[in-house]
Amino acid sequence: MPTPDSVGRPIDALLASYAAGSLSRPLHTLVASQLILASENRGYVDALEALKGNELEQGAPVAVSARDAKLAAIFALPQENDTARQNGDDIFPAPLQDYIGRLAKDIPWRSKLPGLKEYVIEASEHGEASLLWIKPGAAMPVHTHEGTEVTLVLSGGFSDAYGDYDRGDVAFADESIDHKPIADPVEGCICFAVTDAPVRLTGPIGRIIDRLLRR
Repeated sequence: MPTPDSVGRPIDALLASYAAGSLSRPLHTLVASQLILASENRGYVDALEALKGNELEQGAPVAVSARDAKLAAIFALPQENDTARQNGDDIFPAPLQDYIGRLAKDIPWRSKLPGLKEYVIEASEHGEASLLWIKPGAAMPVHTHEGTEVTLVLSGGFSDAYGDYDRGDVAFADESIDHKPIADPVEGCICFAVTDAPVRLTGPIGRIIDRLLRR
C-alpha cells in the first residue's frame, strides 16, 4: 500500500471536498466506499466535518440561494454505512452498490482488450464512472491520461512503477503519469474508476490500439 509520503497525500483534497459536500456523485461514492474499506482516512474526514460545523455555528446567519434545490441534492446523495453490506461474496461497499444498483455477480462486463473487461456505470461530457476487471497477471498497455483518473481497488490489486495497490487503496493518475498497471497474479483486479477525460495509450502498439478504440 502506498504511504502518505510516497504519494504526497493527493487524497487529502478529495477528502476535503467530500467533507464539504462538493463532490460529484461518482467521486462522492468513491470516497464513501473507500472510507468503509479502509479506516486510515476516517479521522481526517471527521476532523474536517467538525471544523466545518464549528464555522457554521460561529458565523452569522445568511440567506441561502436556491435552498430547496440544494437540500434536495444533499438528500439525494447515497447514505454511507459503517460496514460493507453482507451479500454472500459480493465485493461492493454499500454506497457503491447503491450507486450501481447491482451486485458484483450481476455486472454485464464488456470485453475491451485482452485481459480487460469494463462496465460503464455513467458517462457524460464531464467524464465517466466505470468498473474495470483485469485478468490475474495481465498487464495493461502503457498509457497516460488526458485529465484526472481516481481509482479505488475493490478486489485483488495491481502494481505499477508508482506503487502497489490493494483492496481499499486509491490511485491517482493524470497527464504527468505514464504507466503500465499489472494485475495481481493470483486474484487479478476489480476496481472502480472515475475519470474526467479519456485515457490515451502510448508507445507504438498503444497508439495503434488507441486509434482503433476511438473509432
